[in-house]
Amino acid sequence: MRFICELFHKYYKTKPGSFIYNEKERKQMATVNEKLEAFGLKRVLNYLDKNPQENVPKVISWLRKLDKNDLYKNTYDMIDGFMKDPDNNWNRLICSLYTDIDDGVRRKMFANFLINSAILGSVKKNKMVEKYNCNIPWAILMDPTSACNLHCTGCWAAEYGNKLNLTFDELDNVIKQGKELGTYMYIYSGGEPLVRKDDIIKLCEKHSDCEFLAFTNATLIDEKFADEMLRVKNFVPAISIEGHEEETDFRRGKGTFQKVIKAMNLLKSKKLPFGASLCYTRKNAETIGSSEYYDFLIDLGCKFAWFFTYIPVGVDAVPELMATAEQRKYMYDQVRKFRSEKPLFTMDFWNDGEYVNGCIAGGRQYLHINANGDIEPCAFIHYADSNIREKTLLQTYQSPLFMQYRKNQPFNHNQLRPCPMLDNPGRLAQMVKKSGAHSTDLIHPENVDDLTDKCVDAAKNWKVVADEIWDKSEGRPRAEMKEKLAAEEKAKIAEAAAKRNA
Repeated sequence: MRFICELFHKYYKTKPGSFIYNEKERKQMATVNEKLEAFGLKRVLNYLDKNPQENVPKVISWLRKLDKNDLYKNTYDMIDGFMKDPDNNWNRLICSLYTDIDDGVRRKMFANFLINSAILGSVKKNKMVEKYNCNIPWAILMDPTSACNLHCTGCWAAEYGNKLNLTFDELDNVIKQGKELGTYMYIYSGGEPLVRKDDIIKLCEKHSDCEFLAFTNATLIDEKFADEMLRVKNFVPAISIEGHEEETDFRRGKGTFQKVIKAMNLLKSKKLPFGASLCYTRKNAETIGSSEYYDFLIDLGCKFAWFFTYIPVGVDAVPELMATAEQRKYMYDQVRKFRSEKPLFTMDFWNDGEYVNGCIAGGRQYLHINANGDIEPCAFIHYADSNIREKTLLQTYQSPLFMQYRKNQPFNHNQLRPCPMLDNPGRLAQMVKKSGAHSTDLIHPENVDDLTDKCVDAAKNWKVVADEIWDKSEGRPRAEMKEKLAAEEKAKIAEAAAKRNA
């Protein structure tokens, strides 16, 4: 692939990345390069498809030769290690993607998620960050509707009411704008997004180069919809489950657990990928963080699990449901333990801050668009100074609230305390006030000080525990280096922007 690119450059008598003749030709060149890169990456995926057990080590060997400076040596060593061990959990997980998932769905998922979003999309996104000197997200979370067929205890989404909707054209326009800036990953929440299942399928069909995921209660997943998922191949549900039957039905209503299990069994039978979305609370942390529960999810067919901690957002929130500092540490320990033992890809939205340089909201890696069109920095931060019906995405990324996020991230040097609301309450209030942002809850607007006051005690208690963990964490040097590099990159981008504007 590199050889072909070099030949193309020689044909034009220019060095890679330099101007050719004019702006139009430079853009054409960039397009050709992207297509060549995509072609090469797809060839690699097709090669892996034939025999992943044998061919993954061969691909790693090729990458080692290309990586002259050994920048990713540790990653290559890790992959080589687990691929040589058939009992390794990561080996088992990778192999399960080839045995348990429909071939067409897997190929589409790998192409969209790995090539279009994670690799080529990220390259485009980073160029746009440098050009416009603002955050641009890797993923956009949006609510097609505020309507939901359930009413879960403590659910912040219920605060929006049930009559708000983004039209198909509005959703489509967000995706179009996002792709122009390098975003190819779209996630639906709500409300219950599958209330709009027909439009979701149409968007999957229209934007076949994007990967779509939805946080869903799964009660609306039926045979017809599963067949549509199998047809479009680029939609993956993250199914909300709170534990076993007692814990799930406690928050979501009697009979919900059995409907969830039925939906998971259906998806598994169709060889469709899905995962679990789990909110740990004071009531269920010990259950969903147990080895037995991990095994339960794996047996059901889950390929990933996404953990969140309960946040008391909204005037009707239940602060008593918040996990204790000890329970949050328990989840921290369990998730890391099982990453080395269980064939389940696991993410913890708060406790994994050390891997992503703190808070990822405010467009740094993601943002949230509610069903009223308000563009919020985070799904849990219900304040905005922009709306998709009034501003473009780029204008929003450059708005006062999002620039406040960019200026202040990371919010704490201890990246186990990443959140400006839950872990550093004063930081959120400061940004909201400086930017002039307003509450987006149309039913019961919540003063930002009232919201953060509910998190003060939890933040103080977690600080004691988190600081002790951070001082001993193997991830601390890596996170501190990432923070340093991010600050250097931010300064570099700002300097370049200043020179352009001079």
